[in-house]
Amino acid sequence: MNVVQYAQSNRIVELMQRPAEEHDAEWVRDALQQAVLLELATLPPYLCGMWSINDTSQNPVLRTLRTIVFDEMSHLGIACNLLTTVGGSPRLADETLVPKYPGPLPGGVRPELTVFLSGLTTYAVEMYASIEQPDHPLPLAVPASFTSIGAFYTAILNALCAQPELITGHRQVIRDMEFHGSGNSLVKLETLDDVKSAITVIKEQGEGTSASPENPFPNETGSGELAHHYAFRKVLRAHGLINPPLPPDKWDFPTFPMGVVPEGGWPRTGPTAPAPEVITLLDKVNRAYSEMLRLLEQSWQPADPDHPDVAADRLDDAISEMRKLRSPAQKLMKLALPDGSGKNYGPEFRYTAS
Repeated sequence: MNVVQYAQSNRIVELMQRPAEEHDAEWVRDALQQAVLLELATLPPYLCGMWSINDTSQNPVLRTLRTIVFDEMSHLGIACNLLTTVGGSPRLADETLVPKYPGPLPGGVRPELTVFLSGLTTYAVEMYASIEQPDHPLPLAVPASFTSIGAFYTAILNALCAQPELITGHRQVIRDMEFHGSGNSLVKLETLDDVKSAITVIKEQGEGTSASPENPFPNETGSGELAHHYAFRKVLRAHGLINPPLPPDKWDFPTFPMGVVPEGGWPRTGPTAPAPEVITLLDKVNRAYSEMLRLLEQSWQPADPDHPDVAADRLDDAISEMRKLRSPAQKLMKLALPDGSGKNYGPEFRYTAS
């Protein structure tokens, strides 16, 4: 499978349309590469919303977004372990593969949805909830007309249940992340039961179960934490749909008014070109984000027998790069756009070659 095929916007839909008897080893590896990109695609919009909250750590919306971001980081790692256990290698450091904003989710999941980068608005939270929406959101009981993330993972699990011999346990990255919440650690996936547990965490943290909107794998706060889709809906009910309703870009707590990043990123030339300070910050975020992706990709490459700890070291380095994103991103969110809109800049999350 070449890069062009991987980058097709409807690749997941195409994979889902194949009959089950064609869900062979190549299908599984192709699907899991798409799953890696899908998990990656959720992080930039959620991070922009979280960083735009100019409030203390006690803000309940900030806490909700932080918990979900930690979960999604774990899901990305779990998807990489799923891919390597079946003989694949995650690909993240490639401009043709990295999700672009605004744009669709990778693979054609929820084709009606445009994912964008902005500060926290009711439009943004509606978009977050749509990303995580299950096929049968409670209390609805009618089939959805689209492919959901959960349905895609179910198809992958069914294929592996039919071919458990594909699960090798090779090139697994192990990391204790229980401090982020139950089920969030990266563990070795070497049996079908391991794979079932891993996929269950991804699905039920995002979508809940068929019987409950609660997250069965909560963080340290314990039971009562909602799965991501329902947590975002709760944010809208509690803050965006009060009586009288607030405007779509206003909350009852302070936020930085980050505007929507345009296609191709903020223009660097012309009458709306940003000041040098802005360009410096934009480039700083893009470089750190790109280096993070390169290090993540290297974490799941074939092991070097002379350096057995290289995967853990690369993952540590990737986390360090991610920590570098917040400060310049929030500085951008304090700098006004030159168009008089009252909106500010924000990070682009564009991949740049080293």
